Amino acid sequence: MQESEKIKLESFIEDVGKHKGRHTELVTVYIPAGYNLNNVTRQIEQEKSTASNIKSKNTRKAVLDSLEKIERQLKLIGRTPENGLAVFAGNISETEGVEQIELWTIEPPMPLKARLYRCDQDFVLEPLKEMLEVGELYGLLVIDRKDATIGLLEGKQIKVLKKLTSGVPSKVRAGGQSSQRFARITEGLAKEFFRRVAEHMKEIFFDMPKLKGILVGGPMPTKDDFLEQGNLATTLKEKVVAVKDLGYVDEHGLKLLVEASSEDLAEQEIIKEKKLLEKFFNVLAKNPSRVAYGLSEVKNALQKGAVETLILSKKLAKEHIIEMTRMAGDIAAKVEIVSVETPEGEQFYSITKGFGAILRFVI
Repeated sequence: MQESEKIKLESFIEDVGKHKGRHTELVTVYIPAGYNLNNVTRQIEQEKSTASNIKSKNTRKAVLDSLEKIERQLKLIGRTPENGLAVFAGNISETEGVEQIELWTIEPPMPLKARLYRCDQDFVLEPLKEMLEVGELYGLLVIDRKDATIGLLEGKQIKVLKKLTSGVPSKVRAGGQSSQRFARITEGLAKEFFRRVAEHMKEIFFDMPKLKGILVGGPMPTKDDFLEQGNLATTLKEKVVAVKDLGYVDEHGLKLLVEASSEDLAEQEIIKEKKLLEKFFNVLAKNPSRVAYGLSEVKNALQKGAVETLILSKKLAKEHIIEMTRMAGDIAAKVEIVSVETPEGEQFYSITKGFGAILRFVI
């Protein structure tokens, strides 16, 4: 799902989800991709017969009118869109006895799998909300013999999930221990620490269905010892996509690990965004006539068909994002939505107020 599509879907869900029925008079219909629309139309006819038995006169009328509206809309559409269709209709009036039937339809940006008919006080939005969840997650581990930090890369956000300490002393203190005995003790503590880290990773990541890979970082040879000692579950070890030399094993170490793994995560959002904004700032510095920024300049460039890539900050109002995305679509311009969760994203918003474009030609 493109970020612009995600914004549209979020806006749609917010718009539909703010309505509640006074009674069970809000109708939700989900039509999965590839499903015959005529079958749904016949089901709506059957539901109209069932709705005729509703005891409350006002509720009965609202449901029947909603079903009529849905049926007309389906006949107008004619066939199921490629990704399926979600239809919502119902009486959204807040005044008892007053009817205000509204209808919403959306072809989701991803194939719809759910088939559903529901009449309730709330519209059913869960199948659409599930599409907004981040599709790819990466587990993160930075470790040395004393400390470890387990984290998660989710979209552009790095989250700290667990911090662990081994208790391994850094050097021999007073007490007359031989160096060999001390080495055995510290080695035992290190092995126990590795085992605990592996157990926590299994607990966190083993049943995470969207986990695409794991990145491991730390000083040589500790991180390699951890992976080679066999404590990590085989399923998780097979998911390790990058192992990097690092000097930090705290939250800063997680950030360095993600940066050091940029080639391994070339398509991951955080890296893609960084490269896009680096390109924008490079063009701005070297050839400023080939970029536009600020609302009025970017809108003017869109109207003249000059925009090659439209860049919008996610911090903007959704109305602005939807309007500018539509204008970009009219001229076949590429649309990129960037966050403010990275230094580059913050800098972009600060300079452009959230509106930027790389141009096809100089205006």
